[in-house]
Amino acid sequence: MLILSPKRIKMKIKAFFSILTLTALVLFSSCEEKTEYKDHLNDAALFREVEQKLSDVIVYDIFSPPIASRVHVYPSIAAYAIMQQAHPDKYQSLQGQLTDYTDVPALEDRKVIPNLAAVHAFLTVGKALIFSEEKIEDYQQQLYDQLQDEGLSSLEFKASIKYGEAVAEHILNWADGDFYKQTRTFPKYTIQEEDRYWKPTPPDYMEGIEPHWNKIRPMVLKSADQFPPVDPYPVTMDKDSPFYKELIEVYETGNMIAENKDSEEAQIASFWDCNPYVSHHKGHAMFATKKITPGGHWIGIVKIASELKNDSFDHTVNAYMMTSIALFDGFISCWDTKWNTLVVRPETLINQYIDEEWLPHLQTPPFPEYTSGHSVISRAAAIALTAVYGDNFEFLDTTERVYGLGDRSFKSFIDASNEAAMSRLYGGIHYRRACEEGVKQGEAVGTYIVKNLMTLK
Repeated sequence: MLILSPKRIKMKIKAFFSILTLTALVLFSSCEEKTEYKDHLNDAALFREVEQKLSDVIVYDIFSPPIASRVHVYPSIAAYAIMQQAHPDKYQSLQGQLTDYTDVPALEDRKVIPNLAAVHAFLTVGKALIFSEEKIEDYQQQLYDQLQDEGLSSLEFKASIKYGEAVAEHILNWADGDFYKQTRTFPKYTIQEEDRYWKPTPPDYMEGIEPHWNKIRPMVLKSADQFPPVDPYPVTMDKDSPFYKELIEVYETGNMIAENKDSEEAQIASFWDCNPYVSHHKGHAMFATKKITPGGHWIGIVKIASELKNDSFDHTVNAYMMTSIALFDGFISCWDTKWNTLVVRPETLINQYIDEEWLPHLQTPPFPEYTSGHSVISRAAAIALTAVYGDNFEFLDTTERVYGLGDRSFKSFIDASNEAAMSRLYGGIHYRRACEEGVKQGEAVGTYIVKNLMTLK
């Protein structure tokens, strides 16, 4: 029988307790709660990311500018509605402010993480409005897996998803009443022969886009024709007429740019092109280039502003929603003017009466000329963003980098909207009057929205 000395016994006991302590530390560290998901969900970068994901799918699916504005606006409203429920002392309800809108279901379950519910509601509504649903679904799955790996509990996840689904369903039911589906069956525009009327343009001679968009229910505006611009100049080839002088201005500006494609005017035109479908013809082959819409460009500017401001998650949601509503109502107002005035594009008359070989720097989009859509929606969006982030907000616009274009610097959102408007003249697709009066129309729309849509308390 082995008898240990007191010293050896003491050493054995010490070793035992050392092992016991080490084991406890290992067990404790392995059971330590993971909380990375909290920082992830509280970071406004997450909401900028989901907005960008939807924008990418809009480009992929080639939605027209008016329809793209619809795809942007409803998901943003869904996310805002949840932020309002989570921060009722900070944000106003949209009930009574947006046409036919009623409050979403109340946020009562304490297990719900509002930011996660807002992301889910946004993606769910967005997925219902696009074609390539699998692109959103794949992104959702990756995001949700990552959050759970970062420590998000099953109870919190399920509660948040459930609430996000309920809000999404509420918003989609409301969206169904905006008359969009009905307009899908309305008749197409019938081409009229007189010179003054819009006609399809080269190279594809596409049919006119959304001639019934003025039937879509506005968000804040009382009607599509609430802010009509002054009448366009009468279309005439009388060389002393204001219209003809503007036509010649487009022609000569186009010639100048054709001779110097590196000019400032050419760069401005290309930067703000924002044509979601530009076709290219080489011999018998044809291919297309996909890009963001004009509204998509301004959604990109929201991202830039939010990053520069190091904005919070909930306030970033508010910024996207305000801008998307300005874009949506801006398109309704502009399209009402376009399809009631039916003004012919410069390219048509220049080719017919002045120079049959002339081409604009930008491809002419398939809808009437007056007013300029980019001018209207850019000013409306700029006013909304100014209301959110303030005037004299200097920024570097990097939105077009992904399309191989350089960056442009602006002193304010209004400054950017002014350049966007003039880009249409430089591009050869609008007369000066359509750009200038389009800015005024957008000013009226944006100002009305900012005065009548209260989000912050």
